[in-house]
Amino acid sequence: MPRNAAPKTKTLESMNLTELRARYHAVVGEETRSPNKKFLIRRIEEALATTKQRSASRRATTTAPSAPPAAAARAAPTAEATHPASQRGRFADMSLEDLQAKYREVVGRPTGSSDIPYLKWKIREAESGRVPVGPRPAREAKVREDGKRVIPLSFDADKLTALDKAWRDAGFPSRTRFITHAVHGALTAMGATEAAALFAP
Repeated sequence: MPRNAAPKTKTLESMNLTELRARYHAVVGEETRSPNKKFLIRRIEEALATTKQRSASRRATTTAPSAPPAAAARAAPTAEATHPASQRGRFADMSLEDLQAKYREVVGRPTGSSDIPYLKWKIREAESGRVPVGPRPAREAKVREDGKRVIPLSFDADKLTALDKAWRDAGFPSRTRFITHAVHGALTAMGATEAAALFAP
């Protein structure tokens, strides 16, 4: 690993998800909606390393003397044998639909993601045994002593911060009270009056 890899990693890890996505776009040249900070950091570092290697290779090519044709011909098979084609090249001609099908085959569950770099990364991780595969186990909502059930809700950190500020500014006493109010309004707008009544303030 290069000596300057650790400072770069530390800088990236200090970024929030929005900043990492922007950095990813600037370095990799593609937009991403991936919520996985570990994946984003890894892809950014790989892209930076590749760019650095290409720059070094171009400098070496510019300064190195040209090899005689016969010597170059003899060296070519050796280079091919020493550096076999990267396994990642197998994804080069795969469409989004092909990658989603491969994801289903390898990871063992369907995906709605259209993030091509993320799909490639997840397939490689699953093939290497670094991520769980197979259907996700069904999670039952926890039942409290008062009979209420706790359901999981997840948001990006920056979105949750903005949400909490909004309901506090609006005068709601808690996030739960705001969500209940929002559910009541949505059900009422949908015409589900009976269900909406259950969430009435």
